Amino acid sequence: MEQKLGFAHFISQTDGVGLAVLLLLIGMSVASWYLILTRTIANFSARRRADLFLKKFWEAESLQDMEKILQCEDADNAFAELANQALTAGRDGSRHGVQKLASAGGLSEFVTRALRNALEQEAARSETGLTVLATAGSAAPYIGLFGTVWGIYHALVFIGLSGQGTLEKVAGPVGEALIMTAVGLAVAIPAVLAYNSFNRRNRIWLARLDGFAHDLYMLVTVGEKTSTDSPFEVRQNSAVQTR
Repeated sequence: MEQKLGFAHFISQTDGVGLAVLLLLIGMSVASWYLILTRTIANFSARRRADLFLKKFWEAESLQDMEKILQCEDADNAFAELANQALTAGRDGSRHGVQKLASAGGLSEFVTRALRNALEQEAARSETGLTVLATAGSAAPYIGLFGTVWGIYHALVFIGLSGQGTLEKVAGPVGEALIMTAVGLAVAIPAVLAYNSFNRRNRIWLARLDGFAHDLYMLVTVGEKTSTDSPFEVRQNSAVQTR
């Protein structure tokens, strides 16, 4: 009777090490897809809220009006949080002058530190989960290859002990062992694509925040709008000046 070969047969014949490798790959795949889905939804929602806030911000008549709006509403996006930090720093710096150590360098330095800290915190938040995706993308193929090597080793040992070394007896178990390499690639490819996509999104997102931070700095310290460009565009000149 001809024996059926396939993934189910491979699982039933593998040992604890092979099962551990397979479970590790499945765990990495689940973690990767969870991050891909949750971060995609979160990024889309953050962009939508940021666009709405920026429209409201640039339509406000004064910084005082914007400050009242921020006091009544929660800062549900990075741009609102950045504006809140800048306006709070400007108010505190003007009120306390050099009486507080944080504002001893002057209003401009105080506002600069507040904006820089807010940008660094957002940069750290935007990198959440990227380490898992990078690890899955780089390690999964090698883990799958290890599972393949381990499976081929045991298949050859079993064939050698049985004394049936014909091609048809070798090809089946070896082909089954190659499934682990395929599983590793199936885990790695989506993780790598998502990692690159999220990295590109973070660069654009932080560039927009950097430009908005420059506008906030000028508005708080000088008290006038420095550009009539659309707030939805990434302004490279502002990003370079802030850096």
